[in-house]
Amino acid sequence: MRKFNIRKVLDGLTAVSAVASASSAAQQQQAGNRETEIQETLQSEHFQLCKTVRHGFPYQPSALAFDPVQKILAIGTQTGALRLFGRPGVECYCQHDSGAAVIQLQFLINEGALVSALADDTLHLWNLRQKRPAILHSLKFNRERITFCHLPFQSKWLYVGTERGNIHIVNVESFTLSGYVIMWNKAIELSSKSHPGPVVHISDNPMDEGKLLIGFESGTVVLWDLKSKKADYRYTHDEAIHSVAWHHEGKQFICSHSDGTLTIWNVKSPTKPFQTITPHGKQLKDGKKPEPCKPILKVEYKTTRAGEPFIILSGGLSYDTVGRRPCLTVMHGKSTAVLEMDYSIVDFLTLCETPYPNDFQEPYAVVVLLEKDLVLIDLAQNGYPIFENPYPLTIHESPVTCCEYFADCPVDLIPALYSVGARQKRQGYSKKEWPISGGNWGVITQSYSEIIITGHADGSIKFWDASAITLQVLYKLKTAKVFEKSRNKDDRPNTDIVDEDPYAIQIISWCPESRMLCIAGVSAHVIIYRFSKQEVTTEVIPMLEVRLLYEINDVETPDGEQVPPVPTPGTGSNPQSIVPQSHPSTSSSSSDGLRDNVPCLKVKNSPLKQSPGYQIELVIQLVWVSGEPPQQITSLAINSAYGLVVFGNCNGIAMVDYLQKTVLLNLGTIELYGSNDPYRREPRSPRKTRQPSGGLCDINEGTVVPEDRCKSPTSDVKDNSCSRSRSSSVTSIDKESREAISALHFCETFTRKADTSPSPCLWVGTTLGTVLVIVLNLPPGGEQRLLQPVIVSPSGTILRLKGAILRMAFLDTTGSLVPPAHETWREHHEDKDEKEKAKKRRPVSVSPSSSQEISENQYAVICSEKQAKVISLPSQNCIYKQNITETSFVLRGDIVSLSNSICLACFCANGHIMTFSLPSLRPLLDVYYLPLTNMRIARTFCFTDNGQALYLVSPTEIQRLTYSQETCENLQEMLGELFTLVETPEAPNRGFFKGLFGGGAQSLDREELFGESASGKASRSLAQHIPGPGGIEGVKGAASGVVGELARARLALDERGQKLGELEEKTAAMLYSADSFSKHAHEMMLKYKDKKWYQF
Repeated sequence: MRKFNIRKVLDGLTAVSAVASASSAAQQQQAGNRETEIQETLQSEHFQLCKTVRHGFPYQPSALAFDPVQKILAIGTQTGALRLFGRPGVECYCQHDSGAAVIQLQFLINEGALVSALADDTLHLWNLRQKRPAILHSLKFNRERITFCHLPFQSKWLYVGTERGNIHIVNVESFTLSGYVIMWNKAIELSSKSHPGPVVHISDNPMDEGKLLIGFESGTVVLWDLKSKKADYRYTHDEAIHSVAWHHEGKQFICSHSDGTLTIWNVKSPTKPFQTITPHGKQLKDGKKPEPCKPILKVEYKTTRAGEPFIILSGGLSYDTVGRRPCLTVMHGKSTAVLEMDYSIVDFLTLCETPYPNDFQEPYAVVVLLEKDLVLIDLAQNGYPIFENPYPLTIHESPVTCCEYFADCPVDLIPALYSVGARQKRQGYSKKEWPISGGNWGVITQSYSEIIITGHADGSIKFWDASAITLQVLYKLKTAKVFEKSRNKDDRPNTDIVDEDPYAIQIISWCPESRMLCIAGVSAHVIIYRFSKQEVTTEVIPMLEVRLLYEINDVETPDGEQVPPVPTPGTGSNPQSIVPQSHPSTSSSSSDGLRDNVPCLKVKNSPLKQSPGYQIELVIQLVWVSGEPPQQITSLAINSAYGLVVFGNCNGIAMVDYLQKTVLLNLGTIELYGSNDPYRREPRSPRKTRQPSGGLCDINEGTVVPEDRCKSPTSDVKDNSCSRSRSSSVTSIDKESREAISALHFCETFTRKADTSPSPCLWVGTTLGTVLVIVLNLPPGGEQRLLQPVIVSPSGTILRLKGAILRMAFLDTTGSLVPPAHETWREHHEDKDEKEKAKKRRPVSVSPSSSQEISENQYAVICSEKQAKVISLPSQNCIYKQNITETSFVLRGDIVSLSNSICLACFCANGHIMTFSLPSLRPLLDVYYLPLTNMRIARTFCFTDNGQALYLVSPTEIQRLTYSQETCENLQEMLGELFTLVETPEAPNRGFFKGLFGGGAQSLDREELFGESASGKASRSLAQHIPGPGGIEGVKGAASGVVGELARARLALDERGQKLGELEEKTAAMLYSADSFSKHAHEMMLKYKDKKWYQF
């Protein structure tokens, strides 16, 4: 212990003089011995890292499927993700390991399984009968590319069309190929001299499963007789085909074409279409053909008992509709409804009352999958209203620029936010229940509430209820409405510092207890909000403007001439009290014509009506200084008990009293040090040109280039003039670098070594690893608080760490977290008597013995990009130090509570998630999880209490994870079930029509046609079978609870029953290795002849 602490002293990081080193070392040893009094309960076994749920709209969707009996919706994406949706609150995310795009999805209707076809020419069979779906089988095609799949209802034979125009048949139980192949040249024979193109459609005749309709891209359609292995009819058309759909009676089908036409064909009349329709074509005079339109990408033909059939299509608009939004067209009888969509249509499906294709379909809704949205249209109501979407799919409504995560919030907070948010809901939705209603909810094992706050590029802020691994939007706040909006780009003020999204949210600071909210925006603006349940009209929006300067001595103008130094209001290097100053806009330009004293945005000067919810308390803006724009804000903190807000950037720090609406502190970073500045700094010249920062919307996509991966996000604070040296040397700093404020923390603690009692103060951390302490002298509560000034003074205390400071917190003598002081919320407008506003600060835990006898009353925990330190207060001795990373840097560090204790959680740029005990900083968890691939992850990753964390995994999705062993164990019970036991509806009784088309579906024995005995074996080189991990994954997931025990027992029985004839060593390997067992899972299913795979 002695050696450890002496080394810390030699580091010179506590800013004590060399004379005091020996006594300091002795104090540290004494403090270290006392440290054993704090019992640390957290051990490494309390930690385990796993993903919990993914929320939001599936990023880059590419495929859609629906199970009409189970009422489950599946969406595949271009990155190989699979999202499954049941009733609101039942969601599931899966991922194909290859990451290849999903081109098609097919449910095994009411059997708890799904087939996915990928762009890498693989088919996968997913088992949905477990809470975490897993792949049972895969089939990789080697010589042909998959273009279309079709699985008839209640069939185990999957038709697979290829780019070469051939059709192969797969047994979905064993996932093996049948020897039965429909070759393209046999299908078209002499009807065409050229290759017909890829297969774009396959379906069987609804009234005769023995007849297969095959659509080729070139425009040829073939009705293939499966028994006789020849074509019955061939239908040719000049225009390329995009999709085909049957009438339920099997007498007609409809094709959509690339020229915007629909052709309806009678099955027995192959020579020409029965009818040709151009839904959006202009009918020309003289009987000429209508002008060609854009391709109709998909058409569906659905019948009703009571009326005309529905023809629903996407695309097909005329070419002269430039700028028109994508449309879905619903043709019903003589009426045609054109429904405009906000984004391009990826796919759509019509939801029908029956799963049987040979019955009246009775469509009731259309699911439309858009590029960035999911829309459900009610077909049963006039005007086709949409259903209100209950899923949290609007995270990306405007790009997310930052987010914060709060666990264990006050119990009345979510109801309060929900009640004000309920007034914001749109009207005019369908009155019907949401039709995607499958699955069952999991068991809620968490009793605490969780809230996620997202900040967006358009200046909006959304509050989400994230309790019990669900997500629901509560309330939306638009911060931009306080500013004047320019109608077009020419009207925009030339004071803008960003080209786009000037209202984008950069930082959110929120006090859940008092409900005070503070945001910092990209245009160097800060807005403070107070929560109220009453509507108010604000006549004049309270506003402050702040000049935040850097060094101005010996500054050269762009012309190279010397200008006299401008005095900085309210500054001074001596640790005296700072006089409050306000900075009203006096002029828009200085004497030499440079922009000066003007903010980037213009606040509205008209009365502002504010709805119940968050209402503006104060707007603070940094202003241009002598032609130089304000720098973007890098840190922010609000304290409701003190009535203060503080923010900083790479120029300096400003503190505002939002109760008195005055600026208390306005200092350049260097002036914070006073005479204690350890750096040699040279005067700098202002920039000649402003580099466009591009706002925060580069968060959307875009990866970090390799040479930037070793750099910290704080090394580039929005543009190059704010960059700082990565050197750890304290004596040399790059001429152009600036020290930005990177962390701020209000607290009640010991500010100086000689202090005998804690007092309100602000701890300031910088990007150069310095921690400085500012003392706050607050007037008494009540009326005096509004009349007397808050006195702010530097304490002279300076602490040092390696790397930029990220987070600070304080512990009491028992090792418990000391939360910042706060007020509890009350309605602000009810009582104007400010005497009632006495401060309700949370008491700070101190030892019962007198403060003179005990010197270590608190412990400061400081985390930087490189290391963490625990410092004893008031002695300021470093008692514990942990070098978190040498080669990388910490992106996010949070001091969080878990299992009635606290720890430090860190996420590093090299992908490691680590936790450390407090106060001793013992490593408890170190897991390689996710390398920093883009700035979106860096900006949005955050930890919170009770072992929860999240980040934005894509521009539209939030990934939540847990680092708590207890949550991992309970996760299986908390997850919803996708598959539920539902009776399959009875088949329609066709009566007289039963034998009309060759005996109907019953006449075809597919096993007889496609089985190995009839068709032989398929070529081995054509496709490769890959057993999936699905069999054992379900058991691994269900590791807890009765269900898990039963599943394990059942699989063990199956295993023993299947492997009796195997070699002993193989049986032993199966028993002891789950991985080995998963490799042979397909053999189990092949050998269990009397059981279907889905009955396992």
